[in-house]
Amino acid sequence: MGLLFETRASDSPWVESVWICRSEQVSEMTSVATETWGLVFWELEGRSYAAITGPERRTGTAPVPEGAEFVGIQFAVGTSLRTTATAALVDGGLVLPDVTRRTFWLDGAHRETPQADDAEALACRLVREEVVIRDPLVAATLAGSSPAVTERTLERRFRAATGLTQGAVRQIGRARTAALLLTAGETPGDVVAKLGYYDEPHLARALRRYVGRTAQELRTGTGGALALDPGQCATS
Repeated sequence: MGLLFETRASDSPWVESVWICRSEQVSEMTSVATETWGLVFWELEGRSYAAITGPERRTGTAPVPEGAEFVGIQFAVGTSLRTTATAALVDGGLVLPDVTRRTFWLDGAHRETPQADDAEALACRLVREEVVIRDPLVAATLAGSSPAVTERTLERRFRAATGLTQGAVRQIGRARTAALLLTAGETPGDVVAKLGYYDEPHLARALRRYVGRTAQELRTGTGGALALDPGQCATS
């Protein structure tokens, strides 16, 4: 079997995607670099857990407990938690305390554990209570706007909001897009031209660093369980 994933995009400007997953006969997967942070909730052997996941600067291997069921909310680039610096979450995360099937503890209060269909309602409450905040300059810059600030100020704002440099945010996002295009059947040459890589070796290095797969493995779906994107997964 493998990892059984379902995902959906969100219409909330605060949320990038919402996903659910069940693991069957998989002990580990290749995790893909990500420029975003998230909240993940899971149940295993009758116990409930919750954690904050951080941005990841490169690919890695992550354990997958068999039989676990997950619900995840991946927040949009530029958002952050009021009381937890995103930089402290990079390449890691935090396991949350006092979790039950119905509630979890975050920012000094018990909150209702969400299901996939009410993830935005939780996000809305966290935003309303200013538990989750956002730097609009970061989102506007990634959307193509030219900010009226110095490059040094912009870089400082990116690091504060994402824990990463602006360059890293863009490189990670581009590599993930490249991987998705390759899994959809596009050729490396087409991806190079479409995404502005210098050449195919440049693309190959980015895939190796951020995705952990070659272009051929992505196109053929081989290489093992792969967390390609929040809520997106391929297995061999």
